[in-house]
Amino acid sequence: MRKLLNTLYVTSPNTYLSLDGENIVILKEQIEISRIPLHNLEGIVAFGYTGASPALMGACAKHNIALSFMKQSGRFLARVVGEVRGNVTLRKAQYRLSDSNEESNKIAKNFIIGKIYNARWVIERATRDYAIRLDVDKLKGVSKTLVNSLSLVEQSENLDQLRGYEGEASSQYFSVFDDLILQQKESFYFHCRNKRPPLDNVNAMLSFVYTLLAHDVAAALETVGLDPYVGFLHRDRPGRVSLALDMMEELRSVYADRFVISLINKREVNSKGFTQKENGAVNMDEDTRKSILKAWQSKKQEKITHQFLQEKVEWGLVPYVQAMLLGRFIRGDLDGYPPFMWK
Repeated sequence: MRKLLNTLYVTSPNTYLSLDGENIVILKEQIEISRIPLHNLEGIVAFGYTGASPALMGACAKHNIALSFMKQSGRFLARVVGEVRGNVTLRKAQYRLSDSNEESNKIAKNFIIGKIYNARWVIERATRDYAIRLDVDKLKGVSKTLVNSLSLVEQSENLDQLRGYEGEASSQYFSVFDDLILQQKESFYFHCRNKRPPLDNVNAMLSFVYTLLAHDVAAALETVGLDPYVGFLHRDRPGRVSLALDMMEELRSVYADRFVISLINKREVNSKGFTQKENGAVNMDEDTRKSILKAWQSKKQEKITHQFLQEKVEWGLVPYVQAMLLGRFIRGDLDGYPPFMWK
C-alpha cells in the first residue's frame, strides 16, 4: 500500500518556489521563509503564486510529486506533470474503452452508483445522529428517492440517460443539504449549488474543497499509470482532468461535503473569513483557507474500513485505492470497477 505523505499548500500570494538540492525553498521578497525536503511530499498546491523555478518543476516531475497552481480563490490553473511512466498497454486499453460510448456507460454507471449510494448514507447518518434536530420524514423521503435513482442508473442505456438520472439524484440530495447545516445558519446557508463564481459562503467552501479533492484524485490516477484527462462520464475537453472528475463523483458527498459541513457545525470557520464582491462572488481570506487546508490534511489521516478491500486505510489513500481498482479492471483483473461505498 502506498504511504500517505504530506501535501504542501502554499497560500501566500507573494511567494516564489525554488529548488536547493533535494529541498523546496519558499521565498518571499527574495527572503527564505521555509525549506522542506522533497522526499516528505506527495504533492504541492500553490495559491496565487508568483512563480516556480524550472528546476523545481523538473524535480517534481522526476519524483512524481503532483504540482498544481491555483488562483487565490481556489480555481484551478495548471498542473506540472513529467514523462508518462504508466504502463502503455494500460493507457491504450483506457483510451479504447473511452472511445466506446457503450463501454464508457458501463464504467460511468459504477461511478454514479457510488455517488448516489454515498449521498444517501450521508442523509441516513444525519437522521440517525441528529434525529431530534432534523425533519426526519423529509430526509427519509429524499433517501427513498435516491434508492429509486440507483435502480434507474443501473438500467441506463447510454451516457445521456445516465447524466439525466445523476442530475435528478444530485438535485434531490442538494434539496436537503441546508438541513445538514446545524450551526451558524445566519451566515452558512445553502439554497442551491452555484460555482464560477460561488455566491455564498457554503458554495465557496465546497468549490475550494472540490479543487483539493480533484488534485488528489488526479495525482492518484497518474500514480497507477492511468491518464487523468481521459474520462468515461466526463468526455474529453482540453485541460480538464475528466477521469479525475469521474472518480470524484463517488467521493464528493461522503468525503468533501461532510468535511465542509463538519467545519461549519464545529465552528472551525466563521463568517468573518468571507467577503462578497460587487458581482456577488464570495471569496475566502487567507486565514480561512489556511484553517481549511490544515483540517483537510488532518482529515486525510483519519482511518476508515474500505468495504471492498476490508482493510483499514486513511481517507487520503482512498483515491489511490480506487485508482488501483480501476486500473485492475481496465487490465482485465476484475470483472467490474467496484465503486467506493461508505456506510
